[in-house]
Amino acid sequence: MIRVVLADDQPLVRAALEMVIAETADVEVVGEAGTGTEAVRLAAELRPDVVVMDIRMPGMDGIEATRLVTADGGPTRVVVLTTFDDDDHVYGALRAGASGFLVKDMALDDILGAVRVVAAGDALIAPSVTRRLISTFAGQAAPAATQPQPDHRRLAAITGREREILTLVGRGLSNTEIAAELVLSIATVKTYMTRLLAKLDARDRVQLVILAYEAGLVSAPR
Repeated sequence: MIRVVLADDQPLVRAALEMVIAETADVEVVGEAGTGTEAVRLAAELRPDVVVMDIRMPGMDGIEATRLVTADGGPTRVVVLTTFDDDDHVYGALRAGASGFLVKDMALDDILGAVRVVAAGDALIAPSVTRRLISTFAGQAAPAATQPQPDHRRLAAITGREREILTLVGRGLSNTEIAAELVLSIATVKTYMTRLLAKLDARDRVQLVILAYEAGLVSAPR
């Protein structure tokens, strides 16, 4: 059973999601929060598998709440719930430790499927969405205190081939596309992915994308 906490300041959004989840046999809502502070408290108290986290909530926003929920490296994973086209905080949420993001105008069944993906330990962001995310958000100006700066020191432990793989991951390529690009088997690419996750202490593919951007391996189109 996948245990979920819904964090959104709109009761109707929470009610709609809970209605869909109630009809499933493998997912259950164990808590609801209307603020970021409450979401952090429930995550610590209930230890759910997934927190579906809105970005814009009163008081503590979803980015800070995500950072606090994931800070201890525990099993709880966060999926950001946002309106993609006008929310310029998604990139910040992923840097804070979110495993992906959902768009509020997605079909409810698709949101439910995404929760299952994240609960299984996978990254939510598909390659095509990753490319759009990097293009839209990483290229935007950010405050000096938060603007990522190239840091090649983080890559000191990886090999040249692993660096190539990481660059392609940062560009949004899937394992199949990477295999074709480098003339490798998909199994070999998966092995490299496992090594990168371990060496860079990354939680999932989403974090590898962020690391590739922060290390200066890829840059957003201007």
